[in-house]
Amino acid sequence: MTAGRGIVHSERSPDAERARRDGSAMGRISGMQTWLALPDGQEEIAPAFQNVSAEDLPIVEGEGVRARVIMGSLWGAIAPTTQHGATIYADILLDAGASVAIAADADERAIVVALGAASLDGEPLERHALYVLAPGRAMTLKASSDARVMLLGGEDFKTPRHVWWNFVSSSRERIEQAKDDWRAGRFAVVPGDSEEYIPLPEGAPKTVSYP
Repeated sequence: MTAGRGIVHSERSPDAERARRDGSAMGRISGMQTWLALPDGQEEIAPAFQNVSAEDLPIVEGEGVRARVIMGSLWGAIAPTTQHGATIYADILLDAGASVAIAADADERAIVVALGAASLDGEPLERHALYVLAPGRAMTLKASSDARVMLLGGEDFKTPRHVWWNFVSSSRERIEQAKDDWRAGRFAVVPGDSEEYIPLPEGAPKTVSYP
């Protein structure tokens, strides 16, 4: 999903997926949601949505390693997912004892261990923690058990990004305008789901800036 100059969406799980056994237990979903800022000069592009099936995403395999490239390019494979800036986003499965080199050619890189246990250049990684890798340094990822690791990164931007609630922009003034638009109901509603409305947080959260 590309937010661009503004988009509203609704997330729903089908009833069949929500029900378990007697119909009252909620099923568990394991996933990772990633926000990728739009490059300089493209922050106000038209909002869009694209669905790319798992079968259409390229897979790169090595000894004890199987990586699905979700966005961008990695190890010679290119995903069909729309990207507005150079991106690396891959889901890597490693057998216990397997290792893979993490090249240093991207401006920014990070690692998240989603399942299992792994280390980076011999340093154990905490599960579910985001590790930002030092620029310009090639590193080796190794699994000490069967593991699932997310690799993400890409090009850096010349201007910082500010984040407040669900709004991201290089301009704090633009975020203030988005707040006013949300309060006033100037965002379009989701077709068929106009009853539910999430009010703008008052007083929190604080604006975070990167870098």
